[in-house]
Amino acid sequence: MKFRRKQNDVVDVNITPLIDIVFLLLIFFMVSTTFDEQFELGIVLPGAESAENVILKELEIAIDAEGHYYINQQRLVNDRIQTLQKAISKIAGEDRTIPIILSADANTPHQSVITAMDAVRQLGFNRLSFATQQLSAQP
Repeated sequence: MKFRRKQNDVVDVNITPLIDIVFLLLIFFMVSTTFDEQFELGIVLPGAESAENVILKELEIAIDAEGHYYINQQRLVNDRIQTLQKAISKIAGEDRTIPIILSADANTPHQSVITAMDAVRQLGFNRLSFATQQLSAQP
């Protein structure tokens, strides 16, 4: 007697819908994520009545509460004016029309801010602005 063997059906899993869902989730999280420029340094900006939203254009000098300098979020090796000038010159090159934004913590020593302003002036830059945050309305 001859028995017929039962054929095994091949199970095929289609993962195309799974890939579509993963890409949709990836796109959703990429679009909905926000980035904070000051998050890494933890600088608390001083307030001003006429504060505007400052957008980082070319060069940002940040000073933390201890008086340490950062150029475009890269910490300098020391806090001397010569080091600050070399770092600014390296980024700006010969272009002295680049806008420079000075972001100093509200508790930064006054001398650190003056040193940064002096370094910028000695290099011949004339477009210096200060980053501030809007004060909340008081009753």
